Amino acid sequence: MADLITVEDPDDPRLRDYTGLTDVELRRKREPAEGLFIAEGEKVIRRAKEAGYEMRSMLLSAKWVDVMRDVIDELPAPVYAVSPELAEQVTGYHVHRGALASMQRKPLPTADELLQTARRVVVMESVNDHTNIGAIFRSAAALGMDAVLLSPDCADPLYRRSVKVSMGAVFAVPYARLETWPKSLESVREAGFALLALTPDEKAKTLDETAPHKMDRVALMLGAEGDGLSTQALVAADEWVRIPMAHGVDSLNVGAAAAVAFYAVATGRPQS
Repeated sequence: MADLITVEDPDDPRLRDYTGLTDVELRRKREPAEGLFIAEGEKVIRRAKEAGYEMRSMLLSAKWVDVMRDVIDELPAPVYAVSPELAEQVTGYHVHRGALASMQRKPLPTADELLQTARRVVVMESVNDHTNIGAIFRSAAALGMDAVLLSPDCADPLYRRSVKVSMGAVFAVPYARLETWPKSLESVREAGFALLALTPDEKAKTLDETAPHKMDRVALMLGAEGDGLSTQALVAADEWVRIPMAHGVDSLNVGAAAAVAFYAVATGRPQS
């Protein structure tokens, strides 16, 4: 059973995992280096636990202790009970959901390991917005994508904002980082995947014309908001695909475009 510890000092070193959560640059460096990430809210904490992540500690306002009692009773990690005011002092923002947990990261699989069993893969290039990362993972989980591959400069899927936006879907879809870009795309092709680059370019075929759901193995490539896929990534693709637009709209937010494309890729695919 976890210890329930009341903390009244915002500088208590036991709360270090939760300090400065709004400092993006600090957390980007600290969390991977220290092997932790922050889960926020009851549902996300439970999903992280169900996905097998080890809990380092929890930070709860008093009214959330009873809500999380079953989790507290099952785990050996310490639970710090604090006032909402102290939580805001420590984290740097008002913790609306009242519950935070510091979780231990797991070693990431390699891209080659994921490609052995996957059939529908997302490949992201330079997607640095944490909200977009979370939205893409949520759609990938909901629409049956098997894995996500990230270029070396993509944002961290386990950053607090990404986890929160995904509602814990980042725990459901396995992901790996490609070591070199765009050279690593060759290993994806060699594993039997058709590399489809999503772009609004008029030279691209529509998803209906391409019929990716009929292909055996598909890797759908997505670029960053605004810039899209780089020239190098587009050249490396086997085919360019686009979502037809109406009313003069030239493109969608990458999170929305991803959801549409995932549906087109996964619909009607052979079931294992």
